[in-house]
Amino acid sequence: MKQKLICIFFALFGTLTTLQVSAENYPYRSDYLWVTLPDHADWLYQVGEQAKVDVIFLKYGIPQDGTVEYSIGTDLLKADQTGTAQLKNGRATIKMGTAKKPGFRDLRLSLKLDGKTYQHHVKVGFSVDRIQPFTQEPKDFRAFWQKGLDELKQQPMNFTRELQPEYCNDKVDTWLVKLQIDRRHWLYGYLMMPKNAKKGAHPVVLTPPGAGVKTIKEFFNRSYFQEKGIIRFITEIHGLNPQLPEEHFSDVRSAFSDYLEMGLDNPDHYYMRHVYLGLVRCIDFLTSLPEWDGKNVATLGGSQGGALALIGASLDPRVTLCVANHPALSDMAAGSAGLTSGYPHFKDYLYTKANVATMAYYDVVNFARYITCKTYMTWGYNDNTCPPTTSYAVWNTLKCEKESLVTPINEHWTSDATNRGQMEWLLKNFK
Repeated sequence: MKQKLICIFFALFGTLTTLQVSAENYPYRSDYLWVTLPDHADWLYQVGEQAKVDVIFLKYGIPQDGTVEYSIGTDLLKADQTGTAQLKNGRATIKMGTAKKPGFRDLRLSLKLDGKTYQHHVKVGFSVDRIQPFTQEPKDFRAFWQKGLDELKQQPMNFTRELQPEYCNDKVDTWLVKLQIDRRHWLYGYLMMPKNAKKGAHPVVLTPPGAGVKTIKEFFNRSYFQEKGIIRFITEIHGLNPQLPEEHFSDVRSAFSDYLEMGLDNPDHYYMRHVYLGLVRCIDFLTSLPEWDGKNVATLGGSQGGALALIGASLDPRVTLCVANHPALSDMAAGSAGLTSGYPHFKDYLYTKANVATMAYYDVVNFARYITCKTYMTWGYNDNTCPPTTSYAVWNTLKCEKESLVTPINEHWTSDATNRGQMEWLLKNFK
């Protein structure tokens, strides 16, 4: 196992006022800046070790004095400690204590200054190599999914493919594909190929989407895949034509935002069943292309897409490489026991016996142990959408050859450099 670790000491978090919250954690054009420095450079400790964090707050780069209110709690859970710390010359040290069992502790900071409230947080891990999932594998897990795969084989592959001139250039050709999964479900995707692709010459990469009901055009700025000779299929999962106007997506989004709860009381009827099987149908499509090199099939995605990348690699032995950023849908049922759960962080009333049973059939941790291809995972510690606790639950479950890039500072995002680095990792590992 080869593990890379990026330890960024200066946690340059976006200053979050009570009126503005940013998805990125760098203070773009901000006058204010938090800096947090755990006393272990990699932000990791063993259970029983005491953690402390130096906290700095700056305005225009000038240290500020004031009272920082803080709370400390287990990853995503309610605080069990509170206190205050005085900034002197812009700096204070807060003792976080330790953890009683493997996991992450979150230091949440709040400062009132100039009539505004600025918030920040930093998570540190304890004995993270010992984090294990709460979710258990159903006895018929493999049989359940084999039944679905057998049903999929009975459905002839049916698709349409239409060239999209507005998304073509001198290096890339793009087609809109409508692909049938079963008698009731279709999905759309953009097939992006190197210009003048040659028969039997190109690896294929399936890129499933993050969560939500949205268009899939945001990936077009990563055309460097095609420029390096890779065929890429970027999909949605809801059967919605990405050419529809945004107003249509907005209407569907309003009515359909809880799709991850639909049919949750029965594994045979859960909404994501056709989505998971659709991953295999996408690979059927990609491996039918005459331009495929006949060897290399990769899955790649982030968040929900990271979960689907891992699930696709588990369900389909044709997958030779997998790249997953901060996977969602991981250890989902942990919330039923008051533990840190993965996205979508189901509400308490959804943790019925039937729903929890269904979650186990769809949880990434139960797919992870059956992945055999080489896998590359990335995640950040400050992620509150797909928390590091659940990423480690997946990572520690993987038995395949694996590599990781851990970026402690990251919230729920990856940098352009990380994204491009994943393509380079694929190129290095293609056969």
